[in-house]
Amino acid sequence: MKIVELLTEETIILDVEATNKQAVLSELIEQLNDAGKLDDKEAFMQAILAREEQSTTGIGDGIAIPHAKSAAVKEPAIVFGRSVEGIDYASLDGQPANLFFMIAATDGANDAHLEALSRLATFLMDEKFRNAVFNAKTKEAVIEAVNAKEAELDGPNEEEMAPETVSRKIVAVTACPTGIAHTFMAAEKLNETAKEMGVSIKVETNGSSGVKNRLTDADIAEADAIIVAADTKVEMARFNGKPVIQIPVGKAIYETEAILNRAIKKEAPIYSHDVSKEDAVQTESRSGFYKHLMNGVSNMLPFVVGGGILIALSFFWGIESGNPDSPEYNAFAAMLGTIGGGKAFFLMVPVLAGFIASSIADRPGFAPGMVGGLIAITVTGVEGAAGGSGFLGGLIAGFLAGYVTLLVKKAFTRLPEALEGLKPVLFFPVFSIAITGIAMMVINPPLTKIYTGITAFLEGLGGTNVVLVGIVLGAMMAIDMGGPINKAAYTFGIAMLDAQNFTFIATVMAAGMVPPLGVALATTLFKKRFSKQEREAGKTAYVLGACFITEGVIPFAAADPARIIPASVAGAAVTGGLTMLFDIGLRAPHGGIFVMGLVEGGIGKVLLYALAIVAGAIVTALLVGMLKRETKVY
Repeated sequence: MKIVELLTEETIILDVEATNKQAVLSELIEQLNDAGKLDDKEAFMQAILAREEQSTTGIGDGIAIPHAKSAAVKEPAIVFGRSVEGIDYASLDGQPANLFFMIAATDGANDAHLEALSRLATFLMDEKFRNAVFNAKTKEAVIEAVNAKEAELDGPNEEEMAPETVSRKIVAVTACPTGIAHTFMAAEKLNETAKEMGVSIKVETNGSSGVKNRLTDADIAEADAIIVAADTKVEMARFNGKPVIQIPVGKAIYETEAILNRAIKKEAPIYSHDVSKEDAVQTESRSGFYKHLMNGVSNMLPFVVGGGILIALSFFWGIESGNPDSPEYNAFAAMLGTIGGGKAFFLMVPVLAGFIASSIADRPGFAPGMVGGLIAITVTGVEGAAGGSGFLGGLIAGFLAGYVTLLVKKAFTRLPEALEGLKPVLFFPVFSIAITGIAMMVINPPLTKIYTGITAFLEGLGGTNVVLVGIVLGAMMAIDMGGPINKAAYTFGIAMLDAQNFTFIATVMAAGMVPPLGVALATTLFKKRFSKQEREAGKTAYVLGACFITEGVIPFAAADPARIIPASVAGAAVTGGLTMLFDIGLRAPHGGIFVMGLVEGGIGKVLLYALAIVAGAIVTALLVGMLKRETKVY
């Protein structure tokens, strides 16, 4: 239901006479009654007061939206009243209310008042609309402001739209490796831009907590084009035969309007769900290697984070707390160590390999990938190398298993239909596991030698060399704000953590915290260089940075990449170099400030770690302040 269907000149009071909440409610109801919208104004007043008892409808920013559904209402309506001086309405922000929109809905209405309330609340979030209503000189001007906002929200009608945009319906899927930041930022940007362009869109998010706003078969069938903005594997078979634009999730944030225009014009290849050709049709997505790798990394992260933090917690009782022969032994600490290191961390590489393989070959690739990853960490052939080829072997096992499975699937395409049901349960697993397993048994001993050699080389670095490594890792964590370069640095840190070197993961975590913290600090120190909205976003960036969510800086980087990105890279590089210089070790692979207490070496090292992060954040903030010009404050 549209607001203009409910609000008329007969239900507008340009200057209310009331000076308190009870009086303004009475005056608005009297106006409704005079307009013939009520059967019983006293009964409707009781319904309004009952709603106010639940919680105030003064939502802040000078706005109040009293509302009720009642049998005393003859027909749904909205009455508007304005007080230039303002009235104490017990609003949520404690400020006087100036604009009053009272919604009256009939008892039998299909929640029309809730629909109108939601739409009206959306209107009132726009400061430009509020100002237009507040400054209206006539009742006609109020109606015009509402009409203009309705048109803006709904977009142009079919007669006004260009032929290529008429009746276009777009659906989209967003997904990033961690499912925390990029996924939802891309979805929000697509929704906002589509609304501005007058395009109908529905966006499914594949986040860390699962799929939200899932596309139905009907959504997909009705869609003129589909946008898949993903850096990890999503369900693609459902889009078979539809025009599909496949892009990295970052493009949906930075190039939103261009992507939507292409979808409107159907400038997209028809998607054919053929696994052997899947990568070939993804002409604009990340390379197949990156997509498959990120599918493995994103599914491995819960094992890394959960296991790593449990291991780190076990050391609160002492480094030897898990050793029954040590005086430091503690049964609970030993239990945490076993769960984290003996189980969760042990599964890390097999899970990585399994999900890389399943990204390449779908479900049949999972089992051979897991087996290949398990061989990578258990079959060494090198004396003293208990962990096998570790992360390196897991990566190779995952890709090997995936492409071996594709070959096996292709080899069995000519089987009689009677044997079709045996493929996934017999032929695929037997042959793909056997081939992958034999290959890994042969190549894993030399891989182990390479892996242990690289680890020994990195551990042997010292002085200037190790600081340079920290600077490079720090810069990588900031340069693309959670993109492939950032993920490469973080993945390297995890690999070194798996190899029992704890300085690299400490470095990448500290550096990854700096961009959002530094820009947030800049919004505090240099307020005139940021809009009110950006300053509010800065408060959120403090929290995201503290939690090691580098993506918290993306809104700022998207608006001003030429200044924000160099400043972020510089600050993160400083932090990376200092963390290495201070020789900070950390066994927890995630958690930000919440795991700083787990830094090895006691309170002195914790303070040095905090100093490295603060120093980088200050560098970023100062550079942002120097580079950005003052903006109009509003």
